Amino acid sequence: MKRKVYGAILLFCTLIINNLIQAQTNTDLGEIHGNFQADAQYYRPDSLIGAPFVPEKVLSNGFMNLIYNRGAFNAGVRYESYLNVMQGFDPRFRGTGIQFRYATYTVDNLEVTAGNYYEQFGSGLILRAYEERGLGFDNVFDGVRVRYQPVKGVYLKGMIGKQRSFFTQGPGIVRGLDGEINLNETFPGLAESKTQIIVGASVVSRYQRDEDPFYNLPENVAAHEYRVNLIRGKWNILGEYAYKINDPNAVNNVIYRPGQALLMTATYSKKGLGLVLSAKRLDNMDFRSDRTATGNNLNINFLPALTRQHTFNLPATIYPYATQPNGEMGFQGELNYKVKKGTALGGKTGMDITINLSGANAIDRQPTENDTLGYTSDFFKVGKEVYFRDYHIEVFKRFNKKVKGTFMYLYWVYNKDVVQGLSGFGTIYAHMGVVDISYKFTEKKALRGELQFLSTKQDEGSWAMALLEYTIAPNWFFAVIDQYNYGNPQPEKRLHYLTGSLGFTQKANRIMLTVGRQREGIFCVGGVCRNVPASNGVTLSITSSF
Repeated sequence: MKRKVYGAILLFCTLIINNLIQAQTNTDLGEIHGNFQADAQYYRPDSLIGAPFVPEKVLSNGFMNLIYNRGAFNAGVRYESYLNVMQGFDPRFRGTGIQFRYATYTVDNLEVTAGNYYEQFGSGLILRAYEERGLGFDNVFDGVRVRYQPVKGVYLKGMIGKQRSFFTQGPGIVRGLDGEINLNETFPGLAESKTQIIVGASVVSRYQRDEDPFYNLPENVAAHEYRVNLIRGKWNILGEYAYKINDPNAVNNVIYRPGQALLMTATYSKKGLGLVLSAKRLDNMDFRSDRTATGNNLNINFLPALTRQHTFNLPATIYPYATQPNGEMGFQGELNYKVKKGTALGGKTGMDITINLSGANAIDRQPTENDTLGYTSDFFKVGKEVYFRDYHIEVFKRFNKKVKGTFMYLYWVYNKDVVQGLSGFGTIYAHMGVVDISYKFTEKKALRGELQFLSTKQDEGSWAMALLEYTIAPNWFFAVIDQYNYGNPQPEKRLHYLTGSLGFTQKANRIMLTVGRQREGIFCVGGVCRNVPASNGVTLSITSSF
């Protein structure tokens, strides 16, 4: 059966490519485009850093997207290869095959998709399907989706499908409806109003058979969400609330307590000044199309982490925060200020300052006599246990046409036991510093250097990192990075993790070769994380698009 499906897809692709060749003289036949990526790593034994043994020696991940467009019609396929999957990704990604294929057409404000699709309702509190290749995360739906705009300012969505589970599908069926109205667009009387009002609501339901011999589990689990967005002048205020009926599952230890989520965000922006204030409350909001799934598999919804997504190495990879769906109360405040040129602080070129305060605590939990409910909780009461704190200030300064720099100081509080699901580590308190300086020799040649430190008395102790990167635009770059765990309480583990990289870019093609050690750590995007084991070897990465 699979051979017939792949054969049909191959024939479809062949016809599209044939149309593309003919399109050189006839533009009505549409166009084809796509992208390609291949990553392969050769693993060397390294017992000092605890690198896992890799019997294959070489592991690889790769994919290619092909997308065809012609007027209101488009279709696409993605071929993936994991032979075998690289360390740090879920080992259930194994083998090769076409894991994404779809066809979409639009007519009279109606869009219909059959096959695979990604979708999001609101901010994703009850539904968000997306791909994050760096995490090995892909919860794409396979089914049918409809989008319709019946009148101006009214946007409707409906979908039904199953989710991808590595090279198979999860057992649950997911159904969803979403509606959003821009009142200023829909009602002529509000068209000239200075306040823009957008309201929306969603409902999502999962069906999964109850085959548990001990528990009476709900087969249909519904969640609903309501949101309002107010925009006036320099202000943008968003509020979103979600409720999920009882959903006993592997993540919440099979309790029958309903789930709730509240997300509030306010932003203020004008020339030279930006302010973001956010708060959230999550309570038992893990929502999957398989109640037995764990990790990053078969998530229906997305619960954002109210923390800054750091790009510097030590802050981003040693103690990043992962959202706690079983319960957390989080906050974030960020101020961006541009100091004007010609002032005492800004000097001749001005300066950008960012101050960020963010964190998360447990929710209030009180024991209940009914064990199946798990606990009771005061909605607005903050729990005493601290999960995370990130207080930092960042300064960007362009000194002249040749020199620019970024300087950052961070204070970190990290409850490793809770965030990583471990025991015996406790809470880590750390100071971090970053200095990033770039010097431009010519229009095409530049040198960038980074110095970073992390100072703590807990866990693995203090770290230091140094990086040098030389760029010859637009084609070449060379980089050397060393991470040194100089403060490890065990002297034999005070190791250097030295890595060198060479990259070449030519138009849409990029090739990068990396040689050296990779320390064990965590890689996170938006509060979703994966563990990265220690490794030593050579990595080749090739990306291309057309």
